[in-house]
Amino acid sequence: MATPAILPSAPEMKPPPPPGGAKAVLEVDHFNLWYGPTHALKDVSMSFGERQVTALIGPSGCGKSTLLRSLNRLNDLIDNLRTEGDVRLRGDSVYRRGVDVISLRKRMSMVFQRQNPFPKSIYENVVFGLRVDGEKRKPVLDEAVERSLRGAAIWDEVKDRLHKSALELSGGQQQRLCIARAIATRPEVLLMDEPCSALDPIATSKVEDLIIDLKRDFTVIIVTHNMQQAARVADVTAFMYLGRLIEMGETTQIFERPRFSETEAYITGRYG
Repeated sequence: MATPAILPSAPEMKPPPPPGGAKAVLEVDHFNLWYGPTHALKDVSMSFGERQVTALIGPSGCGKSTLLRSLNRLNDLIDNLRTEGDVRLRGDSVYRRGVDVISLRKRMSMVFQRQNPFPKSIYENVVFGLRVDGEKRKPVLDEAVERSLRGAAIWDEVKDRLHKSALELSGGQQQRLCIARAIATRPEVLLMDEPCSALDPIATSKVEDLIIDLKRDFTVIIVTHNMQQAARVADVTAFMYLGRLIEMGETTQIFERPRFSETEAYITGRYG
């Protein structure tokens, strides 16, 4: 399990503000991560803006998913892991001693690469997190189910079979159900790790439309290998390479006027 060592956050060390002038919700401050002797993330500093979609792009093994899982401390589950630096959610360190990581992960929900509905009903999938918190009032649970399924753009498809198994849904429907489950507890940040990689083009299009809608209520951070997807859904794009953040900016600027040769080489297909 990680034993974080927090670096001091002097004013001159603060991460740059989010591109586009958005208010920073989440800040990564000179963050380093090692898996044993492997230095996987190297002095990463960046900010994520309120109600923005930020796409993390870069070749396989560049640290995108490692960074994403560091934001809500899912990487703590890995042995021989060590971190330095800090991650702050609305100004509060998520790596400070005594942080309740369960509560943290409710504030920053994760949607994984492959849809992973529980072997329960659609209804019970959505309310799972609320039940863990001890919520038993049926009107509250019912409201959360409809709100979350509407928010995930799947209510009309499943409203007449809420008590049927979630495993009966198609792959695309299951992924949108997982998104509904993730937003049911009203997180501040929604983390998405390659959410469309296992989906067909039609299901992918529906999830992409949903991501654009979700930013009205959430800060969304998505890891994707699909640069066309990043261009379609993201307000901000960050390019990572060999564990470092190379460049971050508004998506149009990154794709049309990259500042660094590494970024240009990647987006033009010369490597990655």
